[in-house]
Amino acid sequence: MGKAIVISGAGCSLIDNLYNKLDFSGDNFRKYLSKNAGDGGLTPGQLVLTEDFEKFTGENINISISKIVGNRPPDVFNIGGPGGVALINTAQLTYNIDTIVNYYGARGDDVDGNHIAELLSKTPLNLSHYKISKKPSPYTIVFSDPWYDNGHGERTFINNIGAAWDLHPEDLDDEFFSSDIVVFGATALVPNIHDNLASLLKKAKQRGCITVVNTVYDFRNEKKNPGKKWPLGESDESYRYTDLLIVDHEEALRLSGTRNVDDAAAFFIKQQTGGFAITYGVNPILVYSSGNLFQPQSLVKIPVSEKVRIMLKEHPEIAGDTTGCGDNFAGGMIASLAMQIYKEIAKPDIIEAALWGVASGGFACFYVGGTWFEKNKGEKLREVLPIYNDLASR
Repeated sequence: MGKAIVISGAGCSLIDNLYNKLDFSGDNFRKYLSKNAGDGGLTPGQLVLTEDFEKFTGENINISISKIVGNRPPDVFNIGGPGGVALINTAQLTYNIDTIVNYYGARGDDVDGNHIAELLSKTPLNLSHYKISKKPSPYTIVFSDPWYDNGHGERTFINNIGAAWDLHPEDLDDEFFSSDIVVFGATALVPNIHDNLASLLKKAKQRGCITVVNTVYDFRNEKKNPGKKWPLGESDESYRYTDLLIVDHEEALRLSGTRNVDDAAAFFIKQQTGGFAITYGVNPILVYSSGNLFQPQSLVKIPVSEKVRIMLKEHPEIAGDTTGCGDNFAGGMIASLAMQIYKEIAKPDIIEAALWGVASGGFACFYVGGTWFEKNKGEKLREVLPIYNDLASR
């Protein structure tokens, strides 16, 4: 057995206010749809910032929400944010090996902040680096339509950055840069980290860390330059310091400034990204490794879980929603990387990591919201393992 694996992640964690079973084609929803890129309207699968949504609608966000959903409260209050959710899944899946998972984030000293802290305390994360800000806690309004895209489901998000503005590069201390694996999760929602990402990744590599970046829709940069290529940190140098990049299809196109996934993959390869996985809803995941960290792997497509698809089709009553599928996919890949390092595998297998990602993302379809709260240690792993075993046997 190897030494303890220390994973430290900086990124977004917030309260998800999730409204399930909405109809994106209904009149109440359609009038809030975006007309032009970056205009602040809603777009299925994408995120908009609260202040931009209010400018688009000309009304307070609470009024818009009530017009969309009526008087109903959220179906679920849950921990959201691709930074926190991914790390929670990583910690849950690696409970039976010696790991420490540190979370670096910021919350407000308010009701939502206390609620976030209370929920996070029920997870295996180490929260000693969780900063308290005077700004309001981050939150996301999540609208979910499980029937969208021929029953595959989709969500759209309204995000308030709030206290995440107060997480700065100097908050990432020596302990962060002494970790075996550092994760930058959804930093587009943590602006001061995102805008310094190349420098932070370079520092992590100089300190001998393995670096992981998982992304989120970057509405802040989309608003600045609608339809243009998004920056990842100060420059494209961020990619050469990234051992594992995890993006969805839309983010891949926007970060690369290309129009199809093959060209996006070519861009990431040209930028000397160590390895990457590009997800695309229910479509196969595109995976690649240069051989720097993982074993060399030419571009290959990995299908999503057929087992999950069949279960959801045959037993629709067990379906949750698709919120958090991508975040849990990222957490599954990071967990597998940690497992392989713990076993002292010299060159981890990125395909193995992707299978754990697919299994984790698939399991997230069976509950509402991004975070699964365990009743006892090992529960999440026991639930995800059969899905992984099915994938690995094919």
